[in-house]
Amino acid sequence: MGEDIRVLVVDEDEDVLELTETFLEREADALSVLTEPSASAAVDRATDGDVDCVVSDYRMPEMDGLELFEAVRERDGDLPFFLVTAAADEKTLNRAESAGVTGFIQKGAGTDHYTALANRIVDAV
Repeated sequence: MGEDIRVLVVDEDEDVLELTETFLEREADALSVLTEPSASAAVDRATDGDVDCVVSDYRMPEMDGLELFEAVRERDGDLPFFLVTAAADEKTLNRAESAGVTGFIQKGAGTDHYTALANRIVDAV
């Protein structure tokens, strides 16, 4: 593959950002993770051409992950975008799928979801 896949991870929780960065980079050598705690700042960062994929928490105070997805897609319709959440209901999953989100990852108690996410990012990019 040659070049790193630059992944922007968005979550208001700094601890989650650090954990996600650590595990994604550990799971796939090709992944280089950037983090952003602000959803509104993430829109600009995601669409400035420096990232290959966005991973966002679904539940955030400023705007939810689906709103972030829609804002990013208005500027870049092809950027792979994954939503991650601890609690997903059927309605949310259906909304995300209908909107065109690349993937939806359910957070778990362990670290298995990071493996699944890393693999899906590599496949999508």
